[in-house]
Amino acid sequence: MMQRFRVLILLGLATLAADQVTKYLAVSHLTEALDGRTGVARLEGFVSEQNLDNDPPVAGSYRRSTRPYRFIESYWHFRYVENPGAAWGMFGSLPESVRRPFFHLVSLSALGFILYMYLGLSPEQRRARWALALLTGGALGNFVDRLLRGYVIDFIDWHWRNQPGMRWPTFNVADAAICVGVGLLLLDSLLERRPVESVTPGGQVV
Repeated sequence: MMQRFRVLILLGLATLAADQVTKYLAVSHLTEALDGRTGVARLEGFVSEQNLDNDPPVAGSYRRSTRPYRFIESYWHFRYVENPGAAWGMFGSLPESVRRPFFHLVSLSALGFILYMYLGLSPEQRRARWALALLTGGALGNFVDRLLRGYVIDFIDWHWRNQPGMRWPTFNVADAAICVGVGLLLLDSLLERRPVESVTPGGQVV
């Protein structure tokens, strides 16, 4: 049984770990939230604190990057953003009492559906196993954010020479893993093996 779930567990947990470590680095280097803290105190601050400007938190008051880093000047920056919604900030303006339960339910439903799909795979569908493991790790990464803070930490900012309308929504490692996983699933469906046709000596296809 464990052999069957090995890819899901190992790759899923590795993706989750990579996502949370990079988010910790984003908070550490792109904001002032953990300045002056050392050791365990930095980790506690990352896990437990909601880095918001208002107390109590007010919807729409999320702090943006205080120390952006220009990795490739005109194309790729690292910029800290707290996203209370889904992709492109969708549903971010919902009341807190509605938004949190909604996203928790969506995340748990997605994880349940991924597990259901994984159980239905045959041993030969390796590409699909990797895809679902990446989807699991990505979904868990963002779910942990919402569970701890009520928002998702994004920090990868891709754009084209800062032109209006030429900026991809800021994202994170979990989002990237989900996109790769979806891409692999599409590739697997396109390359799904079909019965091999054979030709008889008379030229007939069977």
